[in-house]
Amino acid sequence: MLCWRHLAAVGALLVALSAVLALRSLAEHRRPDTTGRRPLRFASGGFKVALFADLHYGENAWTDWGPAQDAGSDRVMAAVLDAEKPDFVVYLGDLVTANNLGIPNASLYWDRAISSTRGRGIPWATVFGNHDDMPFEWPPEWFSPAGVPPVHCPPPSMSVSDCSFRGTPRHELMTSEIIRNGLSYSSNGPKNLWPSVSNYVLQVLSHRQDDPALLMYFLDSGGGSYPEVISSAQVQWFQSQSQFLNPNGRIPEIIFWHIPSTAYANVAPKAKSEIRKPCVGSINKEVVAPQEAEWGMMDALVKRDSVKVCLI
Repeated sequence: MLCWRHLAAVGALLVALSAVLALRSLAEHRRPDTTGRRPLRFASGGFKVALFADLHYGENAWTDWGPAQDAGSDRVMAAVLDAEKPDFVVYLGDLVTANNLGIPNASLYWDRAISSTRGRGIPWATVFGNHDDMPFEWPPEWFSPAGVPPVHCPPPSMSVSDCSFRGTPRHELMTSEIIRNGLSYSSNGPKNLWPSVSNYVLQVLSHRQDDPALLMYFLDSGGGSYPEVISSAQVQWFQSQSQFLNPNGRIPEIIFWHIPSTAYANVAPKAKSEIRKPCVGSINKEVVAPQEAEWGMMDALVKRDSVKVCLI
């Protein structure tokens, strides 16, 4: 079984971002939040975001290594959150390694991945990666002379009825997160974009006024049960949202997705090469695995000076 967990930070890639941005006013384009959640807002010192990607909970769960990595991720995230005290957390995909999960509901591990943030009362949002809803892959070592090891079913209190190997679809994972957590700002996104699910935009209001000072877009870059692409339909959705909310590009924008674009693969440092400049991601330890195709998202962003793209 291949190891998909980035080893640079005890099995988790952890990046803390601090965005202290000039407050901009564009109240006429503000879209109200009808979910009952408290609006996100800049503090007097800015708006700090902690970013966790590729946590891969549940990977190799039948070995000693897998649970140890999960425990390490628990400790590292707790340390980062306690040290940085962010205003918001973004989980940038691959919270779980669903292709290693021999239980019918990956939301059990998903819930553990977000527990450090939830326990500290910090709001968060999630976006899907390429492992979150992959189908189960039988490990070859299970068919060794020692035989197939017993499957450890979760206790009945976990609301899991059996120990089948059915994958958990994207919309089920997201729905489970949302209904159980009042601090989750995640969304299943427009149904016309399904099965691409985590497509939504969040507004962060200015410190003193109810005007948006930052727009955070989240895009599902596929993988698992869905091709590894940002589709032309998603591009059109982004263009429609950005035109409505930020027609003049006056509000700073950050866009989050998991799988790098083909353009990033062309400019990223080569794997295991000497680090000549700061590199977000694998820090030159792994080859960039980009999306299967480019359907216009990078073209849509190239002329938007208001945009900063964040991908792993």
